[in-house]
Amino acid sequence: MTEKNARIDRLIDHLFENDPTVESERALLITASYKETENQPIIIRRAKALEKILKNMSLVIRPEELIIGNLTTTPRGTQIFPEFSNQWLEDEFDRIEKRKGDVFKISEQVKTELSEAFKYWKGRTTNEFATELMFPETVTAMNAGVFTVGNYYFNGIGHISVDYRKVLEVGLKGIREETLAAFNALDAGDPEAVTKSHFLEAVLISIDAVIEYAHRLAKLASNEANSVTDMKRKDELIKVSEILSKVPENPAENFYEALQSFWIIQAVIQIESNGHSISPMRFDQYVYPYYLQDVENGNLSEMEAQELLDCLWVKFNDVNKIRDEASTKAFGGYPMFQNLIVGGQDGKGRDVTNKLSYACLEATSHTKLPQPSISIRVWNRTPETLIHKAGEVSRLGLGMPAYYSDEVIIPALENRGISLEDARDYGIIGCVEPQVGGKTEGWHDAAFFNIPKVLEITMNNGYSDGQKIGLQTGDISSFQTYKQLEEAFEKQMKYFVKLLINADNSVDVSHGQRAPLPFLSSMVDSCIEKGKSLQEGGAKYNFTGPQGVGIANAGDSLMAIKKLVFEEGKMTLPELKQVLDSNFGKDEIQAQSNPKEHLSNIDLSDLTSDKLVELLKSLLSGNDDSIESKQVTVDKQEAVDGEYIRHLLINGAPKFGNDVDEVDELVRDVALIYCEEVQKYKNPRGGTFQPGLYPVSANVSCGLETKASADGRYAGEPLADGVSPTSGRDQSGPTAALNSVSKLDHHIASNGTLLNQKFHPSALQGETGLKNLSALVRAYFDQKGMHVQFNVISREKLRDAQKNPEKYKNLVVRVAGYSAHFVSLDKSIQEDIIARTEQAF
Repeated sequence: MTEKNARIDRLIDHLFENDPTVESERALLITASYKETENQPIIIRRAKALEKILKNMSLVIRPEELIIGNLTTTPRGTQIFPEFSNQWLEDEFDRIEKRKGDVFKISEQVKTELSEAFKYWKGRTTNEFATELMFPETVTAMNAGVFTVGNYYFNGIGHISVDYRKVLEVGLKGIREETLAAFNALDAGDPEAVTKSHFLEAVLISIDAVIEYAHRLAKLASNEANSVTDMKRKDELIKVSEILSKVPENPAENFYEALQSFWIIQAVIQIESNGHSISPMRFDQYVYPYYLQDVENGNLSEMEAQELLDCLWVKFNDVNKIRDEASTKAFGGYPMFQNLIVGGQDGKGRDVTNKLSYACLEATSHTKLPQPSISIRVWNRTPETLIHKAGEVSRLGLGMPAYYSDEVIIPALENRGISLEDARDYGIIGCVEPQVGGKTEGWHDAAFFNIPKVLEITMNNGYSDGQKIGLQTGDISSFQTYKQLEEAFEKQMKYFVKLLINADNSVDVSHGQRAPLPFLSSMVDSCIEKGKSLQEGGAKYNFTGPQGVGIANAGDSLMAIKKLVFEEGKMTLPELKQVLDSNFGKDEIQAQSNPKEHLSNIDLSDLTSDKLVELLKSLLSGNDDSIESKQVTVDKQEAVDGEYIRHLLINGAPKFGNDVDEVDELVRDVALIYCEEVQKYKNPRGGTFQPGLYPVSANVSCGLETKASADGRYAGEPLADGVSPTSGRDQSGPTAALNSVSKLDHHIASNGTLLNQKFHPSALQGETGLKNLSALVRAYFDQKGMHVQFNVISREKLRDAQKNPEKYKNLVVRVAGYSAHFVSLDKSIQEDIIARTEQAF
């Protein structure tokens, strides 16, 4: 273990001194560029826009930093990308600083500048074009909350890892030479020669612009070196200036050059487009030769190398973006999902864990920041020392690293047509999505599909809030068997999946025609060879990955209906529907009580079910001094019965997460209905759809769109998190929960599955705690689970952080497939994290 340099804490303090700021510079520059390039091919316009931005954007070097290259002038600021969408931002100008989570500062001047720029983009955005392409019934289903494609509907695509190794080995100059050779080799008789020439020309423009951007930074560093009096800082600035005069234009020759070259690429990808999840992936593999060379040759001590690495880790957290207010409930905590994974095997099946793998984990322990989102690959030949080190980081309470199984992911990718050698070289994009770096346009997080909402619509014969949005699969009063309900649910699922496909493909076409990305494409295999951008199908592997959300809720609901309605006859489907429609009687109490007096000192949303029953009993007896029973006009006995039925639904049928085959198999079936349907379809880039089962934190926002469900969940409450059991329903310990989740078919969900577990810190204390964690991970992966991650923090600490946020500014927790500062999260997401079952060995 190496010591942390004091510089690192000072860099962190500077970065997080203030709330992030909205800046207008990029929006103004791209608008000016588009006005100058009217009627030129769109790919050329995109390249010239990037060129104008990189030539004219303000450059800054933050105090004491050793890795430089800014996206904004203010720390953690955000630029605006009006070409994707902008109307939502203008509508929310006056609420941005008042949000409950993901707060941004914005000046009146910036509002004025952006409003003026946005006028040009009216009717020109990818968002507007995608909407025009969608079928009307698709938009109706989307508006009803069945699914959302908001990620790429409003923003750039992202979710990619480029060939960083290639950049380090040949430099942008090498990629430029490859592009020029392809351009010169074009056949005039090729029917695609014209479009190919435009793409290749755009790549050349983009590469030259990035090289100039690095040279501008080199000059700035040199100028600052001339103005400082501190000799140590002067030497540091001279050094980084020399490095940026060389890379990324040329190949990197040492560790420092490799890190700085990497960062310029990482930054510019996110200046070109605001798609997040630009993931370094197998950083410990392509950077290791430079680390090994310098440390072994004595050019750098391990401590000096660690300081440079720690500086880069801080720099990852300078990347930010603003999302619309609704999306912050699905992506809360300013996440950028820059996933970096260590360990695993190479293309020949040999374990390639190395010293840099451990140094990366050490950098996370030193900085204790949300970015990069660090992960670890595990297989039977993973050294126990690596898992031990990962466990040490896990018990810091950051929710990192996430653990992934080679034994599941490699065959899952092979099943999608990826070669064995490429599949073995996978990394993780964003949250939990496996991908082959530098060869794939994966379109992960393409949508979030609300499975419990589809069951709700099934119970209502295709209607939602009085509007027909689905198929009429039969009035539930006509269902005589559970099989009839199951068949109706499956029909609705297939119908809505098809609409989801239409939505995703509409957004896909829109990006291909209006926002291709030439610089990004230049660093992904096959694009230069094909003469096509990623958005037009240039990558070697092309996928679209929408996520299913709420499988545990849907499975638990179906289990309760199967057992309590059709097997034991304790209620009928119409009776159940009536109770669900009334939110177990809760809505009647709130709607019909006197608003001045009734429950004036009580927050119903915070009541436990037992307390609610006690309250209702006191209402019936008229003994509650704070509430005059004569003011309550609701049928109180009906409300009590609703709560009784809720308890019956919860306790009268087994729940997923307790290693009970009957319900576990039902949840598996629900997941398979979704996954098998999704994988039938193709996308406009010549690739296929692949399903995932994870929500980011959209289980919270999807829950808001979903009425009460037959698993005993109140209307509006969050859905289950990923493939995790519903919070509080897994009562048989962590092993039983893992056993249940392992019964799912993780291989078919090749776009990723997500399992969260929460442990009290005492569970991981000492060597015994670390050994228990390692055994738990290996046992789960032996049963063919794909992924697991751990929040190691007490419920009491999280509650205190809610009450005293100023004391917990640096508290980082696992949200879903990413970590974030707890106090920056919307309260609804905070509550979801707190509600998760707290496990112990």
